[in-house]
Amino acid sequence: MMRTDQPVRLSIVTSMYRSAPFLEEFYARTVKAISAITSSYEIVFVNDGSPDNSMDVALGLRARDPRVRIVDLSRNFGHHKALMTGLGRATGDLVFLLDCDLEEDPEWLLRFHELLTRSGTDVVSAVDAARKGNLFERATGAPFFSTFNRLLADPFPQNIVTARLMTRRYVQALVAHRDREVCLAGLWAITGFGQVPVEIVKGSRPGSSYTVRRRISVLVNAVTSFSNRPLIYIFYIGMAVMLLSIGQAAWLVYQSLTHGIGVPGYASLMVSIWFLGGLTIFCLGIIGIYLAKVFSESKDPPYTVVRAEYGDATDDQPAPRAAGTAVLRG
Repeated sequence: MMRTDQPVRLSIVTSMYRSAPFLEEFYARTVKAISAITSSYEIVFVNDGSPDNSMDVALGLRARDPRVRIVDLSRNFGHHKALMTGLGRATGDLVFLLDCDLEEDPEWLLRFHELLTRSGTDVVSAVDAARKGNLFERATGAPFFSTFNRLLADPFPQNIVTARLMTRRYVQALVAHRDREVCLAGLWAITGFGQVPVEIVKGSRPGSSYTVRRRISVLVNAVTSFSNRPLIYIFYIGMAVMLLSIGQAAWLVYQSLTHGIGVPGYASLMVSIWFLGGLTIFCLGIIGIYLAKVFSESKDPPYTVVRAEYGDATDDQPAPRAAGTAVLRG
């Protein structure tokens, strides 16, 4: 067995979920791109509880190339937590993060590396040049993100995607965050350092696991994890409704003293009740989400649970080495 104490220069980190059809091509294209930069590298696959045979395919890649490392999670923890787990295991001086479903091209590594080297920045991140989706999604995307960013203290770039090349010091600062409710885009923004966006054209494939419902869930999680502005807006909404009620009451007093008041309309009464009731429930819902996050964080649950690891940064033995159960806590 050959061992070296030299640090791995480049780490590729990706997660697997229903990824089996793409892994062979992803590996071949990634290795080809890496070879133009360095011969010292590792490819870290994180198995996020994939229900298909992604793990078997990854183990086959590891049998052929000892520089392939596999982190097998005990269940599905979610895309963002899986990627953060992989980043916590990466040892390279540079770390290239991307999805392995080939919607993001491994060949972007060359362009990102050239720009990072030339600019001296810590991060080169990919931003999709054109918003994907149907006509409704494309038409509403810009105003939606504009409104969404107004709720955040640190706005996100529009159409941001996973792919990014990062320096070691940036990755170390990134994985130091201990948030249990992980939103990568928010963590990328608040970590700081020099970050240069690059426009790319992201591919698409049928059957994406990011449904509209899941995307909405990610956005709600992002707002409530990184901003208290919704709570501040609730205060102002309540104040506005109170002032409107005071003005309406003054107008009713004036009407009763001057012209008298007829029988109130049933429809207007019901509309007012439904409006104020809905507003109350909406505001309580926002407060409830924040309280739920406080509850979750206070329990200090495991970040992700690692069932086994295959390979490490200094192991050139082709056979996989099980690492047992481990817990990553931030």
